Amino acid sequence: MSALRWMWCVMRKELLDIGRDRRTLFMALLLGPLLYPVLMTGMNVMMEKRAKTEQDRVLEVPVLGAAHAPNLVAHLATLGIVAVDAPDDLDAAIARQDVDVAIEIPASFAEDWQAGRPATVEVISDSTQRNAQTPATRVRAAIASYGQQVGALRLLARGIDPSVVQPIAVGTRDMASEEAKRGMLLAALLPYLLILSSFIGGSYLIIDATAGERERQSIEPLLATPAARGAIVSGKMLAACVIGLLSLLLTLLAFKLSAQIGTGMTRMLDVRLAAIGKMLLVLLPMLFIGTSLLTFLAAAAKSMKEAQSHIVWLMLLPMIPTFVLIINPIKTELWQFAVPFLSQNQLLLKIIRAEPIAPQVWAVYLLASFALVAVFWGLAVWRYRQERLAISG
Repeated sequence: MSALRWMWCVMRKELLDIGRDRRTLFMALLLGPLLYPVLMTGMNVMMEKRAKTEQDRVLEVPVLGAAHAPNLVAHLATLGIVAVDAPDDLDAAIARQDVDVAIEIPASFAEDWQAGRPATVEVISDSTQRNAQTPATRVRAAIASYGQQVGALRLLARGIDPSVVQPIAVGTRDMASEEAKRGMLLAALLPYLLILSSFIGGSYLIIDATAGERERQSIEPLLATPAARGAIVSGKMLAACVIGLLSLLLTLLAFKLSAQIGTGMTRMLDVRLAAIGKMLLVLLPMLFIGTSLLTFLAAAAKSMKEAQSHIVWLMLLPMIPTFVLIINPIKTELWQFAVPFLSQNQLLLKIIRAEPIAPQVWAVYLLASFALVAVFWGLAVWRYRQERLAISG
């Protein structure tokens, strides 16, 4: 029997085995496609709801020294920012997050105001508290707007055109495409979820087919057959890749469906079949890399628990590019598309932003990815050729 037929037989055997375990099959195929779109849609709804609420609601702000600037306090009230009495310990209240933002008007405000000098107003907040960022920004913008209006009125009272104090009018022209702006919603989250889904998509099957069979001592009869070790391990990895590919396809289709039926910015995402196809081409090599690497690791494990422990650190690997790009943003260069995880992250960002991908980028990426697949596949075959693989414990 040829190696291809042996490979086909082993693949069928593994797929039939996992097909009998319907709960595991459900976890492998449907958990990601059901969870990720719900997560994406839920985050979008919460973001839009919070942004709308923070901008529209009446904001009660503790004000120290409100009597020193009654006109400013009245102006803020017209913008939905109502002054309230400050607590006894304002710093502690902000630290406990009882207060998001506060205003302090010193006693010298009225004197400076009447003298035409800049009158100081302090906006007090904790910049590390994310829930305080929107209210603090809203208060600062309202106070700055009031200052600009009064400054313009002072110039007009002196017969001076307010525009003379602005010799340069700075305009902004944003070169980002509409597709790129839409993609900002999931620029950090979506690549990680898709890379993780493809990287460990075949983990359920390959751990059971290697470490599980070794623990149950059912791998020895399979190794005793005339089939080549390379054909056996290749059949197992192909079966895992089939499960991972089906899960990946369902995940991408679920994202497409959730974007089409979603609201707000989620509905604006580019989910055309061409974009989905490009994502699939980017993620396929990662599926092969993850499956072959996990096969190599699981073959060295003495038990299912030991093999499953590798999942913990493997799930952290796709996060590395996200952290690197957040801490140290870098320009896209050709060499990056030969680096695992970073290349997938960069390509997925380009697809989300609807940017064209040059042929040489595809060439570098695919050559580097499949070269790494060949290395891990060779290591897995080498591990299967060791006779101690058939010994449990």
